[in-house]
Amino acid sequence: MSNTFPPANAIVGMEDVTVASVTDVGPSTVALELETPSGFEALPGQFVLLRAQPDEAGEPVSRHYTLSRPPTDGTFEITVGVDPDGELAPWLATLEGGETVAIDGPYGGTTYEGGNDVVAVAGGPGIGPAVAIAEAAQGAGHGATVIYEDDEPAHRDRLEALEGEGATITLLDDGAETLDDHVATHLEDGQFYVFGFAGFIERVTAALEDAGGDPGDALMENFG
Repeated sequence: MSNTFPPANAIVGMEDVTVASVTDVGPSTVALELETPSGFEALPGQFVLLRAQPDEAGEPVSRHYTLSRPPTDGTFEITVGVDPDGELAPWLATLEGGETVAIDGPYGGTTYEGGNDVVAVAGGPGIGPAVAIAEAAQGAGHGATVIYEDDEPAHRDRLEALEGEGATITLLDDGAETLDDHVATHLEDGQFYVFGFAGFIERVTAALEDAGGDPGDALMENFG
């Protein structure tokens, strides 16, 4: 089941936060570390509405981004895939730290609260929340599996660290058969979390059904 996003023009609860740093984490992918506002609490898997004005003469632009690291030590992180034709992401990728953006949230019920082993299945930008959930599971003493499909993977360092601590990490090119095989292999290995665009969500749903699983038991976030 996918989350219902708040409207992109929502302004209730918007709070200015400082960009602490911007880091390249893969081809056309950056991680923004944002200073945590007072009272902000979020679980792995939740997302925020981010609002900024890339063009001083233009209108503010809002987009939803899922946390790739929940609040720790005064900051939290979102991962942004950079489409060169996008209205907001290319500007975010140019930031150097010290700039201000606005956030609202967190939102979403696709969360990990530390109670079980996990199988995080990610397509493209879905790797942000997937790696956050896998890290949280390991930190809680549970098993973690990440199945990640992307021609140009991001967050390789964190995936390697997870694997070094015993997680099962599978990197895939775009291929339905291979994805189906790995979903079936790990069907009983933990709570399924699925993050990606609509076509990817549909493929994982079909793979779960074909493997004899119940897609309704999986927690899914559809990026549209």
